[in-house]
Amino acid sequence: MFLLVGFAFIQMLGLLVHTVNQMSLERMVDEQEFATRAAIIYRHIALAQPSDRAMVAAREPVPKDDTVSLTLSPPLDGTMRMPLPMAETVRAGIFTYGIPPNLRPRGIMLRVAAHPFRLIVSFGLPDGLFFPMPPPMPDGGPTPDGAPPDMMWPPPAQLLPPLMWLTVTTELHPPAPWRSPGFATAFIVMMLLGGIVITLAVRQLLVPVKTLAAAAELFGRDVVNAKPLPEVGPSEIVTAARAFNTMAARIRRFVEDRTFLLTAIGHDLRTPITRLKLRAEYMDDDEQRAKMLADLDEMEAMVAATLAFGKDITTTEPLARLDLASLLRTIVDETADMDPDHAAALDYQGPQHLPINARPLALKRALSNLITNAMKYGDAARVTLHAPVKGTVRIDIEDEGPGIPSEEMERVFEPFRRLETSRNRETGGSGLGLSIARNIVRAHGGDILLENETKGLRVTVTLPV
Repeated sequence: MFLLVGFAFIQMLGLLVHTVNQMSLERMVDEQEFATRAAIIYRHIALAQPSDRAMVAAREPVPKDDTVSLTLSPPLDGTMRMPLPMAETVRAGIFTYGIPPNLRPRGIMLRVAAHPFRLIVSFGLPDGLFFPMPPPMPDGGPTPDGAPPDMMWPPPAQLLPPLMWLTVTTELHPPAPWRSPGFATAFIVMMLLGGIVITLAVRQLLVPVKTLAAAAELFGRDVVNAKPLPEVGPSEIVTAARAFNTMAARIRRFVEDRTFLLTAIGHDLRTPITRLKLRAEYMDDDEQRAKMLADLDEMEAMVAATLAFGKDITTTEPLARLDLASLLRTIVDETADMDPDHAAALDYQGPQHLPINARPLALKRALSNLITNAMKYGDAARVTLHAPVKGTVRIDIEDEGPGIPSEEMERVFEPFRRLETSRNRETGGSGLGLSIARNIVRAHGGDILLENETKGLRVTVTLPV
């Protein structure tokens, strides 16, 4: 946008300069044409007999805005001296025409009138006398013997009173900015072509940036399975792509090592837990045996969740077309079967069918975790599926629990993070449910948001269609 605005400004500035020059040139041409026309009229009248000059002047063909008059003195009232640049142009047009020596005027006065703007040239008609014509003096400059500054020739000492003055006037109209009728069209076409070229060039330059942004977005969703950025194009783009791939490889290796370590520890703990369970069965104290078995069951549940967490991070399940509405209804029914006493607190609202592209097993696990958490900690799970908006579908899961403190909204997604006060520890859990769910949803290109309501918590899941 900045380049387009700058290009338009430069084009408009160039158009302004061209227009001013064009108008100045047209004005100069009009002045020269008027001077040549006035010289021709003067020659026609000067060649006529003094008694016939008035008739010749009346019959002289002139343009509509020109006037020709014979007076005993040049018109001075309401006029002013012609500006020097304009006077030089008019004088050049008069002398360029070439007036014979025997017809040279006794004097020339150059004046202008303001309202309307007119050029006035007055010639002192000869009366059979010859006066040698000296070089023209600059208009407005000093003249000898106190003569008017716009009286160019002859000097007052040689000037005899002319019998008549021939005055030719013309009205100058403002010059048209564009004389050529196709100039405006050509300018608009140049503007459009320049804008198109700039737009295409900028888009071409931004393609690598958009590719890098898309790769970063994909890497943020799925660190393990994200594809490397192609290292092609200009040297700068190749350098940036290589640096991005190096960074992604290091992060991926770090995540994989951490996940492998976590999974290995969880896997290795299953054997000693099993042995401890067997030994606990031989304990004589029933109360202590029950407590030990309960602790071992909790440890086993944590190990199982850890293994599932590591498996979900490194999953390579392919995308498939599935019916999200049917999947949600299935999860709601399965949750109700596991807890028949609270089946009335489960509810689904939304369309009967809504196909999307997703990983079926992973998405089912994520939504099951969220609905199960709503039932465990909120005593209800009202699931609402909204119609897609701009390629995104939204799922709301509302419960009737105590909610989550605002400062803990983000921290509950951390692995093994369990709230001490707002969640019931007796329901069990390892603190990995929300972490697993958000990892899966973000790997699909969506996200999970938490929001406290007047009564309960609302979990909003967004997924691309």
